[in-house]
Amino acid sequence: MTNEHNHNHGTEEITSINKAFIVGICLNLLFVIIEVIAGFRTNSLALFTDAGHNLTDVGSLLLSLFAFSLAKIKPNKSYTYGYKKTTILASLANAVVLLVAVGAILWETINRLGKPIEIQGRTVAIVAFAGIAVNSVSAFLFFKDKEKDLNIKGAYLHLLADALVSLGVVIGGIAIYYTKFYWIDPVLSIIIAIVILYSTWSLLKNSLRLSLDGVPENVDIQKVMDEVLNIKNVTDFHHLHVWAISTTQNALTGHLVVTDHLTNEETMKIKGIIKHKLKHLNIQHITIETESEGNRCKEPGC
Repeated sequence: MTNEHNHNHGTEEITSINKAFIVGICLNLLFVIIEVIAGFRTNSLALFTDAGHNLTDVGSLLLSLFAFSLAKIKPNKSYTYGYKKTTILASLANAVVLLVAVGAILWETINRLGKPIEIQGRTVAIVAFAGIAVNSVSAFLFFKDKEKDLNIKGAYLHLLADALVSLGVVIGGIAIYYTKFYWIDPVLSIIIAIVILYSTWSLLKNSLRLSLDGVPENVDIQKVMDEVLNIKNVTDFHHLHVWAISTTQNALTGHLVVTDHLTNEETMKIKGIIKHKLKHLNIQHITIETESEGNRCKEPGC
């Protein structure tokens, strides 16, 4: 009954996340179209810049949704962990796409700085104000699950940053309307690019780390060692490897040294205790090879 309840809860959670992605994609795609039309009508580089950024967000959300769908496919003989790693690759791809977008934005902005174009400040402010609403609602969809998955956290942070960027564009549009200082538009574009770069850097760093099988940020390797070595009859824990299977699941392998003359039942009990403790330290897949004090392994790294 408990397993069935957990399965149903997990399915409901996945469905909820999928809905959040779909609604976020639709809202942002609609707003991209509005921004592009408004950008043409007002000659606003800031609106075009924000539209380009929002379009990359749509692509990112689509890529993340696709990765989540692949991650649900069961393991097979060729892919024994299934396709869970695609969530990490999607996160890395999203970060790279955003960095490329920043480069394009900065290039166009530098060209525009030398020859500012007349901008309809009021229209820019109105469209950007709509952007605050769209991005705030989209970000709220991911708020509840943002700490559960790197892709969800990335989507939340990007959409929240977009809302703040839109606020800046509103202020800029109002300033342009009253002052006629058209250089404000490319300057705003630079600020948007900096905000995107800042919000993307952490996502790039974490996703690259997981892609290279580095220790996940939510796992404290020293705490893992301490928890295991504090267990009675455990004398050493080495040849330790921790990596991410997906953006939500981590794996560990290690060699456990126990005192001599323990029975097989006692050793299995220790391994059970370790697995229970490690699951509370964000490690879900655990493989432990046991050794005795008098019969340690001779492999390199041991």
